[in-house]
Amino acid sequence: MSSFFSASAADVITDRLVLRSWTPGEVAAVLSGTRPAHWAGDFPAEGDHVIAGLFGDNPAWLGEYGHRQIVERDSGLVVGSIGLFWPPADGALEIGYGIVPSRRNRGYAPEATRALTAFALTAPGVHTVCADVELSNPPSIRVLEKAGFQRSSVEPAQGTARYSVGR
Repeated sequence: MSSFFSASAADVITDRLVLRSWTPGEVAAVLSGTRPAHWAGDFPAEGDHVIAGLFGDNPAWLGEYGHRQIVERDSGLVVGSIGLFWPPADGALEIGYGIVPSRRNRGYAPEATRALTAFALTAPGVHTVCADVELSNPPSIRVLEKAGFQRSSVEPAQGTARYSVGR
């Protein structure tokens, strides 16, 4: 692991990634446009700005089963984010993810999605993790399929499909 980054017991660790909770300082940096040195050059993406702006209204998203930054173990750089929209609804949690363009096509999104999904399914009362994806977004559909999700429904009027995985 990079000398720039050390993992904590609360992190979810994969072969190539560390999924770690956002710190208040990192949320403030996104909102203010500050660029910490441990972020990839194209992080944060638009979706990260949106999520950071919603943390104030959704403090549980920063908890143990909430949103995390995706960190490359080799470089120590934040290259994306992934999150669970806590609390669960009837035992189901929604997941969302994004990898910055400079790090796409390396398999990071499915790797992070598999790991955080497995972690989510250990949470009390959670039996399903799901994601809604636009049918016009084949790369995101491939991420979910590679992570073991199955299509569970389609909403043609909205142009979306729901993918899910359970215990």
